[in-house]
Amino acid sequence: MEEEDYGYGSSEDEYNRVYDDDYDDGFEEESDEDPQFSGSNSSSEGYHLRISLYVIRKESLLAAQKDDMQRVMDLLSIKEHHARTLLIHHRWDVDKVISVFVERGVERLYLEAGVSVLDNTDLSSSDSLSQITCGVCFEEFPANEMTKMDCGHCFCNECWTEHFIVKINEGKSRQITCMAHKCHSICDEGQIRDLVSAKDPVLAAKFERFLLESYIEDNKRVQWCPSVPHCGNAIRVENDGYCEVECACGKQFCFSCSSEAHSPCSCLMWQLWEKKCQDESETVNWFTTNTKLCPKCSKPVNKDGGCNHVRCVCGQSFCWLCGAATGLDHNWDSIANHECGRYKDGHEQEVEQARKALWRYTHYYNRNKAHLHSLKAEEKLKEKLLQKITTLESRELETKDYSWVTNGFYRLTRSRRVLSYSYPFAYFMFGEELFKNEMTSEQRTIKQNLFEDQQQQLEMNIERLSGFLAEPFAQYPEDKVMEIRMKIITLSGVTDNLCAKLYDCIDKDLLGPLERATHIIARYRSKGVEKATELAHNLSAKTGILSLYVSPSSNIF
Repeated sequence: MEEEDYGYGSSEDEYNRVYDDDYDDGFEEESDEDPQFSGSNSSSEGYHLRISLYVIRKESLLAAQKDDMQRVMDLLSIKEHHARTLLIHHRWDVDKVISVFVERGVERLYLEAGVSVLDNTDLSSSDSLSQITCGVCFEEFPANEMTKMDCGHCFCNECWTEHFIVKINEGKSRQITCMAHKCHSICDEGQIRDLVSAKDPVLAAKFERFLLESYIEDNKRVQWCPSVPHCGNAIRVENDGYCEVECACGKQFCFSCSSEAHSPCSCLMWQLWEKKCQDESETVNWFTTNTKLCPKCSKPVNKDGGCNHVRCVCGQSFCWLCGAATGLDHNWDSIANHECGRYKDGHEQEVEQARKALWRYTHYYNRNKAHLHSLKAEEKLKEKLLQKITTLESRELETKDYSWVTNGFYRLTRSRRVLSYSYPFAYFMFGEELFKNEMTSEQRTIKQNLFEDQQQQLEMNIERLSGFLAEPFAQYPEDKVMEIRMKIITLSGVTDNLCAKLYDCIDKDLLGPLERATHIIARYRSKGVEKATELAHNLSAKTGILSLYVSPSSNIF
C-alpha cells in the first residue's frame, strides 16, 4: 500500500506508536459500560496525570462538608461549629487550616477566624428566678431568656434574634459576629438557628441553606456547574484548579472561570474575546462594506443621512469624506475649520492602521467561527459512523475490531475544538492589547511564525481526517477498507501529537518567557475534558480523597 506523507512521521511508524501496549494513546477504549463516543476515564492520561474530579449533589453536599469538618475537629479537638468557622474563613481549605495551626499556633488560628472556645458557665444552671440585665436593651430578664455565646457575652434572646435576622437579610449569614462592642467572635450557628427559627422558620431555613452552600461558594476547589437551566450539581477538583471538566449533566466548562471550555485560550483572553465578539462581530461583514472607522475609538460608523459630518457613539465628530476628526460646528456645505479637498500626506496612514485592526479581528473571528461550524457539522457524523460500523460487522470481514472508527471521530472533534479556540488565542497573543510591552516586534514575528506553522499543520491533518471519515468506506472492498483504516489510525495519532505540540509551544515558547500570572491555560489532555465521577461516599484515611454517591433521581436545590 502506498504511504502518504502527513507531515509528521510515516504512517507505519505512527501505527506502531498508536497501538504500542506500553503507550497511552489517549483514544477511547471500547467497554461494555459505554460503547458510544464518550471519553475514556482510565487512570492514565496520555501526556499528563489525571486529575481527581467528583460530582457533588444535594444529598452529598452535607456529607462533603462533614468530612472536611471532621478532619479539623479531630486535629484540634473542637466542636463542629468551630470547625466550620475555621473552614469558611480559610475558604474550606483543610490544608490551609493545618498550615496556619503549625506555623502560627492555635491561638493565632482562632483569633484570625473569630473562634472563641472559652469555658463559659452555662446559663441553664443559673437560678431561673435571678434577673440578668441585657447590655443592649438594658431590660432585666430571667436566665432562661438570656443567651451567652462562646466569647462570653450575654444578651437577651430578643436582641440576639433581631441581630441575627438583620444580618441574615443583609446576606452576612455565614459569618455573624457577636453584638458586643469590638467583639469579632463568630456566633454559634446552632444558637442562631434555634433563636431565628422560633420567630421566622423560613429565614432560619435560608440560614441553614447558606451554611450548606458555603461549602461550594466559599471553596476554591468547588464550583457550581454553570448549566442553564441549572442542574443543581457542583464539581470538586482535588489537585488542579486550571482544568476543564464535564459535569454529570454533560455540561463542559472551565473550572477556573466557569465559562465554556476554551483552552488553549487563557480565561482572561476568552473573557476579552467574548466581549469583543458581543460588541463588534454580529454584523462585522456588513460593517466592513458600509461603514467607516471612528478616528478616536476605531469603531465602525454608518452614515444614515446626506450630511458628511457624522458623530460616533463615543462622542467624536469626524468627516465622512476623509475620516478626519472635526469639531461640532457645521452646515450643509462645510464643517467649521475643516477642509479635505486638498490632498495631505500622513492622514491615510492613520485610516489604514484602523482599517487593518478591523480586518485583523475579522480574520481571526471568521476562522474561529468557521471551525466551530465545521465541528457542529462533523458531530452529525456520529450516527452515520455507527451505521457504517453496523454495515461492516454484517459483512463478516477478517477484522472484527472497528474501534478505529469511533477513535477517529473522537480525535477529529477533540482536535477541531482545539483548533477553533487557537484563533482567539493567536489574536491576543500576537496583538498589542495584552503583551505590547513584553515582546519586541521582531520577537512577536518569530513567535507568530512558530505558532502559525504548527497551527496550519494541525489544520491540514484535521481536514484530511475529516475527509476520510466522511468517505462511504463501509461499501468499499476489504482491501480498501483496510487502507482507510490505516489512514484514519495514522491521522488520529498525528492530530493528537500536533495538539500536544501546540500546547507545549504555547506553554514553553510563547507564554513561558512572559509575565503570565493571569494567562495560565488548562493543560492538554489527550482524552479530552475530564469527566467528574460519582462514587460511594467514603473518605480514605490514607489519601483523603472524597468520594460521593447520589441517586440519579435525586432532587436539586
